[in-house]
Amino acid sequence: MLTSNQNVPVFLIDPLILELINKDFEQVKNTSHGSTSECKFFCVPRDFTAFALWYHLWKNEEGWFRIAENMGFQCLKIESKDPRLDGIDSLSGTEIPLHYICRLANHAIHLVVFHERNGNYLWHGHLRLKGHMDRRFVPFRKLQFGRYPGAFDRPELQQITVDGLEVFIPKDPVHFLEEIPHSRFIECRYKEARAFFQQYLDDNTVEAMTFRKNAKELLQLAAKTLKKLGVRFWLSSGTCLGWYRQCNIIPYSKDVDLGIFIQDYKSDIISAFQDVGLPLKHKFGKVEDSLELSFQGKDDIKLDIFFFYEETDHMWNGGTQAKTGKKFKYLFPKFTLCWTEFVDMKIHVPCETVEYIEANYGKSWKIPVKTWDWKRSPPNVRPNGIWPISEWDEVIQLY
Repeated sequence: MLTSNQNVPVFLIDPLILELINKDFEQVKNTSHGSTSECKFFCVPRDFTAFALWYHLWKNEEGWFRIAENMGFQCLKIESKDPRLDGIDSLSGTEIPLHYICRLANHAIHLVVFHERNGNYLWHGHLRLKGHMDRRFVPFRKLQFGRYPGAFDRPELQQITVDGLEVFIPKDPVHFLEEIPHSRFIECRYKEARAFFQQYLDDNTVEAMTFRKNAKELLQLAAKTLKKLGVRFWLSSGTCLGWYRQCNIIPYSKDVDLGIFIQDYKSDIISAFQDVGLPLKHKFGKVEDSLELSFQGKDDIKLDIFFFYEETDHMWNGGTQAKTGKKFKYLFPKFTLCWTEFVDMKIHVPCETVEYIEANYGKSWKIPVKTWDWKRSPPNVRPNGIWPISEWDEVIQLY
């Protein structure tokens, strides 16, 4: 009643209830408003019900809070700095609402505030209690959202009737439910990036600006192509280092590097890239061992895709020297994937970023290095034998 009277743009994101609705989806869709059947969804025992609040559609923030309290709700508002403004000196520090928790009797509504971000996705913040807040207000540990910041595709919504109440839910509840466990988001480190550029001046030559622009377009095209194929990927090597160290593409890197788990490999990756105008430059290794693909972007920029293999206690990707057939192996500690924002896109990076970068570049990764030998410089490189000459036609293909 409160949200519909006050035009608060909310939609249901509670995983427990969405799962129940999804099991019974056809029947729920055909239930008309006001039909009073038994309460089978919202009456399932639990401490919270989670809704998302679509912040940019919301007009009456202050009035809403007062009315809620007049109706008997006890509400807690959690605010924090707006990370979208961290890159802008004069605006950093502006506070935005991240979470509302409203309690009535022995149930609480968790309103997760979803903010629009560059790259057409929605973001919610970390639920951090400030010093003066009552830690016993609700059982915070049972909350499904807010343990860390999260990012979601912008969902299309549909209105349905649940237990006689009209609510909005994501049109594709299955996709939304699949996103929840993998939604963790990490911000680019603007403060450290600024310090980096104070120490090492940014390269603003025409060549550097042109390279960054082309690399950004190449990365966006690669992301679009892999997303269409349903292949997960992340920023790897120098592209990952540029994101983490300086929130930007390293202008002297000359290529764009992506990682893909070998179990996500699809045989039509090569043709999909060729169809969007990125011809194959080389293919080293094979699916069972050390696969690596390189595509030619415009103006001599390469897109390198490294495939990662999982062992019991580490991951690795392979390298091949074309003229000798020598194989190399690059070892990484195990990692998981998180979202971040880079070049106006929601994109994956290793959550354990420092460990990943240190494996690749050593402890001194904060210092820019312009000469790099892929066979010797990385601290995590190991010789890995040599390809038998009989296999060269298959495992060393140059175009």
